[in-house]
Amino acid sequence: MRVLGLETSCDETGIAVYDSRDGLLAHALHSQVVMHQAYGGVVPELASRDHIARTLPLVQQTLHDAGCSLGDMDAIAYTRGPGLAGALLVGAGLATALAMAADKPLLGVHHLEGHLLSPLLSDPTLTFPFVALLVSGGHTMLLDVADLGRYRLLGETVDDAAGEAFDKAAKLLGLGYPGGPALARLAAFGNPEAFALPRPKLHSGNLDFSFAGLKTAVLTRVNQLGTNICEQSRADLAASTQEAITDVLCRKSMQALRQTGRGTLVVAGGVGANSRLREKLDAACRQVGARVCYPDLQWCTDNGPMIAYAACRRLQAGLAKASHSYAFDIRPRWDLAELAEATAQDMA
Repeated sequence: MRVLGLETSCDETGIAVYDSRDGLLAHALHSQVVMHQAYGGVVPELASRDHIARTLPLVQQTLHDAGCSLGDMDAIAYTRGPGLAGALLVGAGLATALAMAADKPLLGVHHLEGHLLSPLLSDPTLTFPFVALLVSGGHTMLLDVADLGRYRLLGETVDDAAGEAFDKAAKLLGLGYPGGPALARLAAFGNPEAFALPRPKLHSGNLDFSFAGLKTAVLTRVNQLGTNICEQSRADLAASTQEAITDVLCRKSMQALRQTGRGTLVVAGGVGANSRLREKLDAACRQVGARVCYPDLQWCTDNGPMIAYAACRRLQAGLAKASHSYAFDIRPRWDLAELAEATAQDMA
């Protein structure tokens, strides 16, 4: 099974060719970070226009690097959702045009399932079942992953996601975009115990998350420190913010392992690249004898390989059928639970 995958859900254009026997043959990625920095965040219209300019050249480059052509593909996959509507349309439209031109079947992939399966790209020894902490962009959730396509939601954020909390706190501290990595870099020079910040829902008794209150607490601290805040205080507040976010993520993840009885925790998504989170999860999992797995850093953010890989696994397992019907659609809002329910109905 050989699949060409296109990822254009937000501000990265990712293309990949994945082969079920030989693995990842080639991939290419263009990030729009520099373009969006001037605006302090992603501008959807600019993101869509940049995808239009980048996607086809990156497809051509990836096929060349893989030493194959469209005719060598068994299927062409694209990110169907969730994501920015305009950005999704670019990838879906180009994938459909390529599939029609080469008479190849087409498959839309759930963006979050791509993230969820991305650690398997890095570690082929990883097997189901496991608990997954998915911390990607505007999503923070814990899932019980029984098998491919069998996902049970254990808890999710009720307001801001962890990534949004990082970005908003970074903006309050006057840091650049993207805020999460900038805050983490500054936090390395700070004292994580300097400011007492809340850990929302830490003792809620369930596995849901909430980070809006933490953002408000950071705003209050920034206002108290005033406009002449010194660099050390900024670093201390960054470290304290990071500590609060990672404390909640770690504690809830350990609670999920206990509740499900699973012995493996998988972390996926952009926040999964945070080194302090990894340190805490490594230590906590060692203490209880659990295994923790992460994707390579290059697969934490949006990328083409995770889409090609997810499509390949679904097609091989018979959980999806690539279609020669080229009337595509997108799902800017697409609950992962809906995908699991549809999979269960198809298997039944």
